[in-house]
Amino acid sequence: MAKTRLRGPVRVRFAPSPTGYLHVGGARTAIYNELLRRSLGGALILRVEDTDRQRSDDAMTRQIVSALEWIGCQFDEGPILQSGRVERHRERAAEMLASGAAYRCFCTPEELEEQRRAVEKTGEKFRYPRTCLGRPKEEVAELVAAGRPFVVRLRMPDEPIVVDDLVRGAVAVPPEALDDFILLRSDGSPTYHLTVVVDDVDMGVSHVLRGEDHLSNTPKHIALFRALGAELPRFGHLPLILGADKKRLSKRTGATSVEEFRQQGVLPQALYNYLALLGWSPGDDTELMSRDEMIERFTVERLNGSAAVFDVDKLAWMNAQYLSSLPLAEVMPHLAPFLEHHGLGATHEVEAHRQRLEAAVELHRSRAKNLDELALQVVPYFEERLVYDAALCERFLADAELPAHLDALRDRLTQVEPFAVDALEAELRTLAEQLGVKAAALIHPLRMALSGSAKGPSVFDLVEVQGREATRRHLGGFADWLRRQLS
Repeated sequence: MAKTRLRGPVRVRFAPSPTGYLHVGGARTAIYNELLRRSLGGALILRVEDTDRQRSDDAMTRQIVSALEWIGCQFDEGPILQSGRVERHRERAAEMLASGAAYRCFCTPEELEEQRRAVEKTGEKFRYPRTCLGRPKEEVAELVAAGRPFVVRLRMPDEPIVVDDLVRGAVAVPPEALDDFILLRSDGSPTYHLTVVVDDVDMGVSHVLRGEDHLSNTPKHIALFRALGAELPRFGHLPLILGADKKRLSKRTGATSVEEFRQQGVLPQALYNYLALLGWSPGDDTELMSRDEMIERFTVERLNGSAAVFDVDKLAWMNAQYLSSLPLAEVMPHLAPFLEHHGLGATHEVEAHRQRLEAAVELHRSRAKNLDELALQVVPYFEERLVYDAALCERFLADAELPAHLDALRDRLTQVEPFAVDALEAELRTLAEQLGVKAAALIHPLRMALSGSAKGPSVFDLVEVQGREATRRHLGGFADWLRRQLS
């Protein structure tokens, strides 16, 4: 069937369960809900489904909220804890009991298990046989008065339920696949299905975008909406995210949580962009998109019903693009924890040298794939002494005169006025000519002296950003290190 272009405004929700870290699949669902809300107007609700108290963790709730804030998802309402609405869930179940849409079931778990085994021996799938559906009201009242435990079940319809899915089209579910499922457990606690639908009704949710693992729940939810006399929202079920092995993304195939990518030095803007394109197309081959561009171009009709493969190399490429192109002011706050991790905290008075720090970041950010790499490249700019790798410096040990040449280079460069790229390069080349060596014979050890690396940006940019004092210190330190190796 043809998909219908939605019109706003909408009320959508993202409803994670706080039983673990925010998975990239969940983050993508949150992103699509946000893009839908922003493109059509309305409201996005953050609802934490924490009614399973044995598995829910308050610390995970805080982490999920933090991860969503970090990635940039903006909610209009919430976080709303579902556990605070249990009495409302029970109230709606009581209404369905009164209307006949639901009924009490007194069958014991042992009785049901015996029936299940008997049915499964025949090769059939067990469905609750509605043993308690036809009990007379008087008998039900007597059993309740006697304290007999019971659950509350929804009476499912006897005709097919059709899910008009925004992503997959029409999905018909036959009545024989529909079971009278439980709304309230014997201890009076509401089940997932009841809490979700009651909350969606009360919060006026108009569209439900969620993972395809919920598709099997949707016929039950449609029946519940109808039993509550509520208007159905539009449903859309998003495909799975697969790993490189084309199996469901798991820890075995790499990072799976937003927090892991954050710790690896991925920028939130890059992760948001990458996840948005992992199952949605803007209509052309555009890959790097601002939030405003995604909002402008987002429609559910461009959501893909096929599973998406998570490509870590593609994410690394996209992250590098964002790292090199974002305004520096947007990069620095995300870089700060990595600088601190590598020792560039308050003890090194980084803030007192903010200009030099930003110049170093600007110089290196197009050469790093992630924030951790970038922080490591900036470290030498604030180190008193560098550690030199003997294997990388082996070629410099072939020239016994090099330490003296570096001493001369130190003295000449630190006297240059102005201390800028062109003047520094001219001074080095003049010295090389006077010493009777090629400029490269000074350029390569100069780079190693200042950065401890054989690769990097233009060496004269490196010298300018390092400054006079660091250039003097590192050239002298490297010359002394070479002498010790040669002695």
